[in-house]
Amino acid sequence: MPEQYDMIIIGAGPAGTSAALYAAPLGLNVLLLDKEAFPRDKICGDALSGKSMEILRELNLAEEAQKLPGAHIHSVVFGSPKGVVTDIPMKSASQDGIPTGLVVPRKIFDAFLFEKAVQTPAKIITGFEVRNILEENGQICGVSGINRSSGRVEEYRGKMVLGADGYHSLIARKKKIHDRNPDHWITAVRAYYKNVSGLEHQIELHFVDEIIPGYFWLFPAGDRLANVGLGIVQSALQKRPFNLKKAMDNIINSNTFAERFEQAEAVSKTEGWNLPAASIRRKNYGNGFMLLGDAAGLIDPFTGEGIGNAMVSGKHAAETAAKAVQAGRFDAEILAEYDRKLWNHIGAEARTSTLLQKIGRNKTLLNMVINKAAGSAHVRETLSGMMANTIPRKNLASPLFYMKLLFS
Repeated sequence: MPEQYDMIIIGAGPAGTSAALYAAPLGLNVLLLDKEAFPRDKICGDALSGKSMEILRELNLAEEAQKLPGAHIHSVVFGSPKGVVTDIPMKSASQDGIPTGLVVPRKIFDAFLFEKAVQTPAKIITGFEVRNILEENGQICGVSGINRSSGRVEEYRGKMVLGADGYHSLIARKKKIHDRNPDHWITAVRAYYKNVSGLEHQIELHFVDEIIPGYFWLFPAGDRLANVGLGIVQSALQKRPFNLKKAMDNIINSNTFAERFEQAEAVSKTEGWNLPAASIRRKNYGNGFMLLGDAAGLIDPFTGEGIGNAMVSGKHAAETAAKAVQAGRFDAEILAEYDRKLWNHIGAEARTSTLLQKIGRNKTLLNMVINKAAGSAHVRETLSGMMANTIPRKNLASPLFYMKLLFS
């Protein structure tokens, strides 16, 4: 009989590798599969939030991660539709010298996590494209696919299968739980530029008039490299269709940004991708399976950041899998704990971000808040505390908060 793994993970991005890393000390027998070889690029904003840093600390990887080629982030710059800019410092509760946030190109960061997963007891196969899931008595029990190096069809059996294979997740499609509601999807484009001026230790989110509800971002990525892009909710794009690549070119060449790009050079093509936002709680488990990261639709609805939630999902999936193995049960009822733990962890922030996304559609409110922050150290201090969670972030979604700002 072929070996049966405790856990088969489809996809070796941050969600899948985090699951493998958390599974190692729990004694799980893990198979990690990916269709690509590493290092490989992944279209993304490349930002590692405080949540990502928390997971890296738990995995004892934060010190190494901060040494990766990239940028240490000390503040967030917000630009209003009227062009007013304010710089909000990022507070950190940490005393260990680790930065609050990083921007590391995914080609580098994913390879870093992948190499750490290689050092665990997990069996890892790259160049393997999963084509189908195996089921017995209504329960997923393995996968089949093509080994790209040999061209052979191969099958692997597991007590559970974790789908960490992105928004096009095979399990989500096979189980018909992959919704396409445009109110809960974001479309984005991204390119890398060299020599964008005035960009060092801050990430910038500019609410440019022509792409609201959405924003234009500038993220430093180390060695004079910048991750430049824009994103917008799909339903808004459907109501007012326009070409995102052309829109980004127009913004870059506008009076607001042209000077900063005067010496800049595009070093990649502009590429687009889709982001399933956590503005709804999608089904992410069933008999013999759990969905992680983008496959579970965990993109932050306001910031568009997904790496932190992906890594959090890997943690809770591994811990749930260990309990399932101990109980000898792999049905939906026992795997439901994954969904509960995951949403207990990310739910409050996701709900707040959903409200902030809606607030971000209001140009008047955006102009008012950013104007106030630009002119008030107290407002900047308040927003900084909210971003660091030292002040409840849910206050950002409260009408009373904006009333106080208006009359302060």
